[in-house]
Amino acid sequence: MIVVGVDGSQGGLAAVIWAMREADLRGVKVRIVHVVPGWAYELPDDAPHAYVGRWMRQSAASVLADALRQARDERRGAEVESELLRGDPRLSLIRASKDADLLVVGSHGLGGFGGLLLGSVALGVSGQATCPVAVIRRTRTQPRNEVVVGVDGSPGGAAAIEFAFTEAGLRGADLRAVHAWSESAAGCRPEGTPARIHQAGAERLLLAQALTGQSERRPGVKLVKHVERGHPVEVLLRVSAGAGLLVVGSRGRSAVAGLLLGSVSHSLLHHAACPLVVIAVADSA
Repeated sequence: MIVVGVDGSQGGLAAVIWAMREADLRGVKVRIVHVVPGWAYELPDDAPHAYVGRWMRQSAASVLADALRQARDERRGAEVESELLRGDPRLSLIRASKDADLLVVGSHGLGGFGGLLLGSVALGVSGQATCPVAVIRRTRTQPRNEVVVGVDGSPGGAAAIEFAFTEAGLRGADLRAVHAWSESAAGCRPEGTPARIHQAGAERLLLAQALTGQSERRPGVKLVKHVERGHPVEVLLRVSAGAGLLVVGSRGRSAVAGLLLGSVSHSLLHHAACPLVVIAVADSA
């Protein structure tokens, strides 16, 4: 099942379109969810300003109806249903997606300020939901049929690779595995070997080891390995521009335990120009 959160914004409707197409590929159903504050339903009809609660309930019904209409206009084979939830949007979406294959949200909802690149709901559920989170930003150009995955040798990176291979297989897309690295003095190298040459070889080995066995299990996926010296955010943003999807783990090797998002995934959530899937990483006990 794919859960998609809507709020009446164009970003939410774009998320519905993306979710329906994804569900069609996966052969699963879509549950469209809209969240309203609990007090809108608890307010008595004779209470002061009761009309506000009535207006919010009517608006909620309209938001779900518009989203369902958009989903059915896609004419996909996936089954679609809707659900109205009460409470905090972030917590409600996290709970609703507990057993889902994927949670989909728009990058920017009605509650955001003009100029902001990411809404609070999209940021709030990424890294906290127990399933992968897809954040959809509307684009005006047709994306190329390529999935890009960030690889860093972390547990989150391994989960991202698994997801990206599956996704590329479903889409019949190429998969570009990207590992970016910065100059480091760490590690030993033969005497007289420039640090940059030694480091580059180590980074290529890291990528190869992270991908071990994946191509054998999915021989139909064309894999392109991409190793580049540079900041991971800058490299991933440039390489994924115009791609069909970018996949990353929520935290990398250098993330501090307890953080829900690492600096790379946090930056990509704000700036990625294509749909982005963030794979949550649980802290080890």
